Amino acid sequence: MTNRRNLILGIGGTLALVGAGAAWRVTRLPQAADKPWAQAGNPELDPRLDAFRHAILAPNPHNMQPWLIRLIGSDQAEISCDLARRLPKTDPFDRQIVIGFGCFIELARIAATRRGLRVEVEAFPEGAGEERLDARPIARLRFVAAPGLAVDPLAAAIRDRRSAKVPFDLSRPVPAEHLAMFATSGSELVRFDNTRAPGEVDALRTLCSSAFERELRTPHTLRESIDVLRVGAGEIDANPDGIALKGPLFEVLSLLGADKVRASGRDPQSDTTNQQIERYRQIFAQTPGFVWLTGLGNSRAHQLAAGQSYIRLNLLATQLGLGLHPVSQALQEYPEMAPLFGEARRICRVAPGETLQMLARLGYAKPVAPTPRWPLEAKLVRT
Repeated sequence: MTNRRNLILGIGGTLALVGAGAAWRVTRLPQAADKPWAQAGNPELDPRLDAFRHAILAPNPHNMQPWLIRLIGSDQAEISCDLARRLPKTDPFDRQIVIGFGCFIELARIAATRRGLRVEVEAFPEGAGEERLDARPIARLRFVAAPGLAVDPLAAAIRDRRSAKVPFDLSRPVPAEHLAMFATSGSELVRFDNTRAPGEVDALRTLCSSAFERELRTPHTLRESIDVLRVGAGEIDANPDGIALKGPLFEVLSLLGADKVRASGRDPQSDTTNQQIERYRQIFAQTPGFVWLTGLGNSRAHQLAAGQSYIRLNLLATQLGLGLHPVSQALQEYPEMAPLFGEARRICRVAPGETLQMLARLGYAKPVAPTPRWPLEAKLVRT
């Protein structure tokens, strides 16, 4: 309890020094980091930029936002990966990073329909590394005028989409007709499925809690998360990626020193780690149902398709007033997680040769704030 007691004493002393006159300092919220959500939809002379202002809002592992965008000519763009933004400890084969690119590409495609454009996607035009991504492009996109093209109905939900990492309302089950609608998010490469009985829900609650704890108790995977913590509004605005910690408590902690917060968090047995494990155990316990996407294979094409299906699922959930929370820990492919990954496959009825690509909690929840984003200009490659 020593760490916790020292932290409380430090917070008390810092509050006394701050004083009531500087209360704004501990109640402020990020400003620049939230602007990309408001800027999506602003008129752009170049419709590609309009599409990419929406695409950069895509969900992605640890919010690393690894996309790099190079405009080509007047109607094309090349998308590649910032290799420094991969997660080699928790995502050693870059599978989840590729899924994030699938979300990005699909959001660009959906947004482009607002401008009467069809997006032709050439995935991995120069080939792809099977073990790890490399400098070769993820995709080349061509924006083609398509008179009479209908606006994708999911486009209106892009700016409202969230990852709802909060407890869900157990008194409000998801209607069967909504689950049937989600089945349309699948494709020829990806199959949608969901929990069908209370026993499956209980099993996945336990699995997700165990997997979350496994990640935080494993030193090298815990450190990968702690290294990208952004503590307080100042750090978040300066580096609007990684895992954002905001609100009055974290503003106070940032006054004590964000590096101290990160140093404390690197201990798998610390009070900080234990509190996070307990917090998420309660979140997982308040889950009325789960959904998942199974790839009929595990090629890079299957991974991109999983991302495209997932973002459509997320947008549809948003339109239906539902919260969706991806829980990727049990699907991570480092050795310590292997037993739980196998258990996830069993619970989710994954057949030999298939790959469980995405798993998520689904339910009704209170609104949550948007996740910080880099502005589009930071992701454009000028050549």
